[in-house]
Amino acid sequence: MSYHHFKGANLSRSELIQKLVIERILNSKIKDKDRENSKIWELKHDNTCIQISKILALKRDLNLEFTEIIAALHDIYAIDTGKYTNHAKLGAEIAKKILKSTKKFTNKEIDLICQAIAHHSEKQIYTNNPYIELIKDADIYDCSLYEGTAQYYKENKDPKIYKEYFKRVKKISKELGVKIYPKFKI
Repeated sequence: MSYHHFKGANLSRSELIQKLVIERILNSKIKDKDRENSKIWELKHDNTCIQISKILALKRDLNLEFTEIIAALHDIYAIDTGKYTNHAKLGAEIAKKILKSTKKFTNKEIDLICQAIAHHSEKQIYTNNPYIELIKDADIYDCSLYEGTAQYYKENKDPKIYKEYFKRVKKISKELGVKIYPKFKI
């Protein structure tokens, strides 16, 4: 049997969800001028969040399949609408519909995945849920690697919140044993 990458009818659950998300981005009729982020950025961010999530999940001994699915769906509202206002909570509802439509997930699995998605924007809040913390960490860490992110946070977030964002990036960098991206300065 030859190995495939997201081809054929025998995709794993994670591959199926990742493929559905990528197809939604590629097939979106919302033009970049009407989106808060470009479709290119959505593609890059979705993919790198999945990869960062997997690295963190391996370090934290978490389920890789759930990790990939949460990361793939975490910005689904923004992907579908081009908007980020309340995208975590609204995205959890879209994710729930997507997961149910596949008929491949239990209600308990859907709840675990959607809880993480619903709370991923609350980076200044720490929880005991490892999947919520994982997607917050993967999301903020990926964003910290883009030029201009630190300045955007300083200009658009409450000072107490953006300081917590920086603390989270510092914590993740330490966990991974890497320096903070030089252009992500407090």
